[in-house]
Amino acid sequence: MKGLRIITPVKDSIELTLQTIKAVMESEINVPFKYVVYNDFSTPENTAKLEEASKELGFELINLSSMTTHPSPNYLLVLQHSQQEALASDYGLEIVESDVVVERNTLQELFNGASERTDCGIAAAVTVDDQGEVNYPYLYAKKMKEGVFESKKHCSFCCSLLTPAFLAAFDFRQLDETKNWYDVTISHESLNKGFKNYLFTCLKVIHRPHSSRPWKLLKYTNPLKYYWVKFTKGYDKI
Repeated sequence: MKGLRIITPVKDSIELTLQTIKAVMESEINVPFKYVVYNDFSTPENTAKLEEASKELGFELINLSSMTTHPSPNYLLVLQHSQQEALASDYGLEIVESDVVVERNTLQELFNGASERTDCGIAAAVTVDDQGEVNYPYLYAKKMKEGVFESKKHCSFCCSLLTPAFLAAFDFRQLDETKNWYDVTISHESLNKGFKNYLFTCLKVIHRPHSSRPWKLLKYTNPLKYYWVKFTKGYDKI
């Protein structure tokens, strides 16, 4: 693994997205890396803000409107495109979602941890709330000590590194086009291909769940309405 291709898929939620971007750009990384933000049909106003931030901070911005007319979400296209770009450079693919804020050492330490484990398919940082408490989607890790643990459960893509070895073993063009999100499927494929997935509870990232998809907060405040919206509108197919 020669470096990192770091990506953030973005759909509006611009203020937190800019926090995500700035945290990545301020990270202490001592290997070659490229940071790409995929703008998945944000509003014209927010697209303009992303373009301005790209010039100011120095990350690459790809407006998916230049690649497809398919409506958001276009996570599959992002994964497929970034996989090919990462493989071309022998880079790991580091996904940092737009509702996550990394620490300065997070990305380098995930790179180090994955590199030290030749059987690693996915290396993930645990998520916490603003008070430092482990939160969704890693609630099962609440009682774990700080360290590195092999995970039989799926690794969320909140902040996860997919190694070049795994990227070369599983072509994302095989993924089901009818789904919206793929962390569960890809985590299982990593295990199916003989790799191990690791959760780094010693590396914490702030996660503010569903900030880019506020309707999902209904899951906690009004579960019946959440599932009605989910199934009647065909949202969030995993």
